[in-house]
Amino acid sequence: MWNEARSNEAAVLPDVVQRTAGKAWQESPLVGVANLLKAHHAGKSKAFRLSERPFCDLVNLRGDAADGAFVEAVQHVTGCGLPVQPNTTARGEACDVLWLGPDEWLVRSCEPQPARFEAALATALAGQFASVVDVGSGLTVLELTGTQVRDVLARGCPLDLHPRLLAPGQCAQSHYFKASIVLVPVSGEAYEVIVRRSFADYFVRILLDAAAPLVA
Repeated sequence: MWNEARSNEAAVLPDVVQRTAGKAWQESPLVGVANLLKAHHAGKSKAFRLSERPFCDLVNLRGDAADGAFVEAVQHVTGCGLPVQPNTTARGEACDVLWLGPDEWLVRSCEPQPARFEAALATALAGQFASVVDVGSGLTVLELTGTQVRDVLARGCPLDLHPRLLAPGQCAQSHYFKASIVLVPVSGEAYEVIVRRSFADYFVRILLDAAAPLVA
């Protein structure tokens, strides 16, 4: 999110990109829980750990997977094949593509970067029946790791998280208590969660609260 007005003096998260006074800067949606996260990281628990991957380039993509020209254009920009099987992902060198529906995907950069995929995809898909929308300012990516990570997630997520059903290479849309999420397993003890910016503060608070009795 770009914030051109508020003072940044109180921000303690390292994920705030400082700008010259009077200019726009980019601010993590977790700025309001900075002290809570600082205390969490100080604990250095191996059972559960939460961290943020801020400022990834995120683009909602819609189109026809049966259209060869659409698939070819997306692959040219992203460097990876378009996943067409439900709840699967495809990964390239610079980004991954997550299946959200029969005609909907989320393109996500592997590292923090300025928004560029929307423009690149819009150019590649010009004249085609497709939709490309930058959603990076409305979402953030969190990393959850640890020996008890599945137990922590299970306390608020209704999905069966067993690796036989949800494994690396897959993704799933669900919710954690009242927060809508996209859940991406990375390994047996690591998940990535994509959550709306408006729910990020709530998500962190409820997640750490749910984790407290399991990591004590």
